[in-house]
Amino acid sequence: MTRTASGMNVFERYLSLWVALCMVLGVTIGLVFPAVAGSLRAMEFGTGSQINIPIAILIWLMIYPMMLKIDFGSIARAGRRPKGLVITIVVNWLIKPFSMAFLGWLFFKHLFLPLIGQELASQYIAGVIILAAAPCTAMVFVWSYLAKGDPAYTLVQVSVNDLIMLLLFAPIVKLLVTGASGLEVPFSVLLYSVVIFVVVPLALGSISRALLIRTKGAEWFETRFLARFHPITVVALLATLVLIFAFQADNITLRWFHVILIAVPITIQVYFNSSLTYGLMKLFRVDYEVAAPGALIGASNFFELAVATAIALYGPGSGAALATVVGVLVEVPVMLSVCSICLASRGWYERTGIEPAAS
Repeated sequence: MTRTASGMNVFERYLSLWVALCMVLGVTIGLVFPAVAGSLRAMEFGTGSQINIPIAILIWLMIYPMMLKIDFGSIARAGRRPKGLVITIVVNWLIKPFSMAFLGWLFFKHLFLPLIGQELASQYIAGVIILAAAPCTAMVFVWSYLAKGDPAYTLVQVSVNDLIMLLLFAPIVKLLVTGASGLEVPFSVLLYSVVIFVVVPLALGSISRALLIRTKGAEWFETRFLARFHPITVVALLATLVLIFAFQADNITLRWFHVILIAVPITIQVYFNSSLTYGLMKLFRVDYEVAAPGALIGASNFFELAVATAIALYGPGSGAALATVVGVLVEVPVMLSVCSICLASRGWYERTGIEPAAS
C-alpha cells in the first residue's frame, strides 16, 4: 500500500473514517440480517467460552505480523540510554492503567451514571481499563515516524513493553476491573487471552523472524516478506470491526450517544499520559528522539489484544467490547494531534550528550 509524503498510507491516514464506515456496515448487517449476525456470534471455541472463532482468527491475522517486527536482540542495546526506557515503563505500567481506572470510575460511575445506568457503567469501566492496560505495538511505529523519533529506540521500547505485558497485563486487569467496576474477572480467561493472543504469536513471530532472516537475509525479510502481510492485516482489522459492530447493532442504535460518552475519558487519558511522559523526559534531560516516541507509546493502545480480551471476558456484544472499539475510533485524530504537539515543541529539547544516539 503506497505511503504518502507524511509517512502514512491511505489506510493509516483515514483510519477513523474506515472505522466509522465499518460501524455503519456492521450495524446495518446486524439490523437487516440478524440471523447471519447471530450465527457468527454463536461460533465459539467450546460452549460458553466467549472466544468467538471468526474474531479470534481475524485478530491472529493482525497480531502475528506485528510480532514479526519485534527484534528482542535490540533490548541488549537499551542500556546505552536507560532513562527514556525507565520513564516509559513507569508511565505505561504504574500510572497509565491506574489513571484510566480512575477516569473510568469518575465518568461512568458518577458523572455519566444517570445517562448510562449502573450495569453499562461497569461494562464501560472494564473496557477502558482493558484498553489502557496494553501499550501499543504496531501503530506506534507510524506515530514515531511522524514525530521524527528514533526508530531503533522505538523498537526497543515496544519490545520491552511486550515482554512486560506477558507478566503484568493479566494481574493489572484483574485488580483494576474488579476494584473499579465490581465485575467478576476470571483470571484463567485473562491468562488464556495472553497466551493465545500474545505468547503464541510472539513465539511464532520470533522464530519465523530468526529463521527467515538467517535463510533469506534481513533485506528480503523487511522489504518482501513483511510487506505481504500489510493488506492481510488491513482486511482483518476492518472485518473484525464489522463483526463487532454487527454484534453490537442493537446497543449502538439504541445508545449511540454512549459512543461519544465513552470517548471522553479515553481522550483525556491519552493527553494526560502523553503529556506526563513527555514532561518527565524533559525533566530528566532525555533527547527529543527518545522523548517523542516514549510519549506516543504511553498514549496509544494495543487495540487487538484489548478487543480480544474484552470479548473473551464478557462477550462480543458487551459494553466492554464496545468501549475497546471506541478507543480505535478516537485514537488516530488524537494521536495525530499529539504528534503535532511533539513536533512543535521539538525546540524545547537539546541534546545533552548524556544519552548518545543508538547505532
